[in-house]
Amino acid sequence: MNASTRTDVSRRSFLRGLGWAAAAGLPTVGSAAEKPIPGFEKQAPDPKTSKDWKPVSDRKVRVGIVGYGYCRFGAQFGFQHHPNVEVVAVSDLIPERCAGLATACKCSKTYPALEELVKDDSIEAVFVATDAPSHARHCMEVLKHGKHVATAVPAVFGSLEDADALFAAVKQSGRKYMMFETSCYRDELAAMRQIYRAGGFGKLVYAEGEYFHWHKDPLPSYKEWRTGLPPQWYPTHSNAFYIGVTGGHFTEVSCMGMPSEMKFFQPENNRYKNPFGTEIALFRTSEGGSARMAVSWDTPGFDGEMGRVRGQQGSYYKAFVGLERNKAEVQRPPLPPGVEAGGHGGSHGYLMNEFVTAILQDRQPLVNIAWALNMTVAGIVAHQSALKNGELLKIPAYAW
Repeated sequence: MNASTRTDVSRRSFLRGLGWAAAAGLPTVGSAAEKPIPGFEKQAPDPKTSKDWKPVSDRKVRVGIVGYGYCRFGAQFGFQHHPNVEVVAVSDLIPERCAGLATACKCSKTYPALEELVKDDSIEAVFVATDAPSHARHCMEVLKHGKHVATAVPAVFGSLEDADALFAAVKQSGRKYMMFETSCYRDELAAMRQIYRAGGFGKLVYAEGEYFHWHKDPLPSYKEWRTGLPPQWYPTHSNAFYIGVTGGHFTEVSCMGMPSEMKFFQPENNRYKNPFGTEIALFRTSEGGSARMAVSWDTPGFDGEMGRVRGQQGSYYKAFVGLERNKAEVQRPPLPPGVEAGGHGGSHGYLMNEFVTAILQDRQPLVNIAWALNMTVAGIVAHQSALKNGELLKIPAYAW
């Protein structure tokens, strides 16, 4: 054993002895098996979340739900518990998962595929929780059948052409579209948004968003779509820390990618020919400020979605610091009784309730098609920049 090896072993032993292995980013024995999927840790139920809730209608939205894969996403947002929702039917390509989704959603009607479910005229809205590469195609199929649609992230998968096609489909349909971007209803981002709208920040000078989700082996996925995934093709959890705060967009980007040492990120070992396990993007914002948005699969340690903003009149990192004259109510809206806040920072129930309420009130939901595409497309262009060693590239913008 040489000196450098002895030093490394000593350091690891020291950190483990102090219980710092996880904080230092060193894997701990048994942690992979015991640790839940990052983001799916549910917020503890709080009866106060339903205080002051009032229904906006006495009717029920008839919903279909598609997708019950590795993350069991179809049942995670609580449609089955909302007093203004009836889950009419569910679908998954794998029969056992379809049956599991039906049980979780307290629904007896099932279909073998989305393409069959959307033909059911009794359904008026569909939640698409299928594999990410299919989101745009599936949402356009739902819209074609005259139904409102909500989708898991991202809105599109690596294709600027699909982004334009989806935007046109939503516009032509006249139906509601919402992307369930979880960061948008985390406590801190919801607070940032309300403070911004109240003028508490002024223009944002700088924003940061980070999504770190390390995994030693590829996570299970339909047709292995997660294996070797370019980080900035899954950018919405971080990009929301500007777009979900301001409603603005990014205009240009320079992005740096760092090659990963994990085998499935070697270009010859994934369908994307992607070498990067981490991509750090520096964006110019529509306000003229800057934003640093990071996505990484390659950094063991603290996982999650997090961000901070700094404006000309105030800043937010864990708490608001700004001018006293700029105050805002920063509580999230109340949830219906029986609907839990759920996972991803307690955002699940709020996202579902926002979609349902937008339909009942005939208004645009919070994360509409413009927000969804502005969050997603910026990452697609960022990955292009990373492949070109950080070349500054223009980003198309969408407005509704």
